[in-house]
Amino acid sequence: MFAAVDLGSNSFRLHIGRHEEGEFRIVKTAREPIRLGAGLDRNGNLTDAAMQSALDCLMRFAAVLSAYPLTAVRVVATNTLRIANNAAQFLPLAEKAIRYPIEIISGEEEGRLIYLGVASVLANPDERRLVIDIGGGSTELILGQGHEIERVESFGIGTVKQSLTFFPDGRIDAPAYEAAILSARSVFEDAAPPYHPQFWQVAYGSSGTIRVIAEVIARNALGDGLLSVSGLEALKQRFIAAGQVNRIDLTGMKPERAAVMVGGLAILIGVMQELGVDALTPIEAGLRMGVLWDLQLRATKRDRREQSVRGFLQRFRADQGRANQVAESAGALYLQLKPAAEGHTRLLYWSALLHEVGMAVSHSGYHKHAAYMIENADLPGFTTREQRIMSTLILAQKGNLRKLNDALVDPDFAKAVLALRLAVMLMHGRIGVDQSQLRLRMKTKARIDIELRRDLITQHPTLAYWLEKEREWWDAIGTELVIRQTG
Repeated sequence: MFAAVDLGSNSFRLHIGRHEEGEFRIVKTAREPIRLGAGLDRNGNLTDAAMQSALDCLMRFAAVLSAYPLTAVRVVATNTLRIANNAAQFLPLAEKAIRYPIEIISGEEEGRLIYLGVASVLANPDERRLVIDIGGGSTELILGQGHEIERVESFGIGTVKQSLTFFPDGRIDAPAYEAAILSARSVFEDAAPPYHPQFWQVAYGSSGTIRVIAEVIARNALGDGLLSVSGLEALKQRFIAAGQVNRIDLTGMKPERAAVMVGGLAILIGVMQELGVDALTPIEAGLRMGVLWDLQLRATKRDRREQSVRGFLQRFRADQGRANQVAESAGALYLQLKPAAEGHTRLLYWSALLHEVGMAVSHSGYHKHAAYMIENADLPGFTTREQRIMSTLILAQKGNLRKLNDALVDPDFAKAVLALRLAVMLMHGRIGVDQSQLRLRMKTKARIDIELRRDLITQHPTLAYWLEKEREWWDAIGTELVIRQTG
């Protein structure tokens, strides 16, 4: 049984599902309209009131999660926490409230998970499809065929800001709507050509905003009753006729949703006009379902992150033999160091594989180039935090350690850094890791013990030089590295 928690800009949502006979059966859902995106002040910080509302919700979610025997839980945060200036201060409090790590995912990763969720409920494996998802803080466009994604882009336009910007105090009129639609069209204008109708067979709308708009149009028999240009225009005219958000009276639209639905409708009309979409098919699947499937795939050893790393190695023509050697050596050394938890094991492995990709830019300072590339690349399956950890590990593979600032405070991370540095050193010296020849201990940040056989130094004379340099690097940050020869 798996759980997916989506900390969106408009609502916080939760799905708990059981994987049975090739599909997920949802056993529990929860939704709270937190409106986190509206809780950003003029300086881009979450207000105290917004943070407290979010924390209260997360504590309630924690109680729900604790009632189920869960194999894995993944909590993802989207646009508002991507852009909030004080997200780093809020995140530890939020993780304490929900009792699980929170991953702030990129817009592209959000799009990938949305498509994964949509594809999981569609039967036709050959269908070429466009998926549009309009959230509280961002909009994703995904083009794919069957389960394969061909293109994904995220745009920083969502229902919350669009509603607040063009319909202040809930006032609705025709000029404001035209301005809101034009604003939306301008966002998608440059990116539109690859998503034009000739590149897909069916267009789907996956977000809660789109599903509610479709339901309101159908239940109120607006236009042709479909999620089409006619239906959207008819709904727009009903909003304009109401004149005020709190006067909107339509079957299927809850009062608390109306405030952001006016902006959401403007975005939907704008993106459909710009892409040339005549009609959408609403679908009851998206981010949370995608997260559940991603957890299932990880549990069955089909981790999308592994594919991303291997693809990145090929794209930048890194030497895969050297990459595999460093990854295997780093893993073996890290195991010797006995980390307290498994959190860095896979990240260390992938960092080791990617440690030389920066050579595609320059051999000089390649570790710095690689670190920048990994932190900023679109790596499907990875969160922003995971890419930042990997970037820091890759930066730490050589040279002074002061550049890591406080990162080495985490004992397991410090052990991962040590394992990677030694693995790179051994690879350059063409030395394999043999536990009978080299043993490591790092009980505290204050001391590292390296025990190696004398014949290893005899066979590889430069090893003594590089170990002495390593001792100096660790000594510079207050860590004693003791090297002892045996046998």
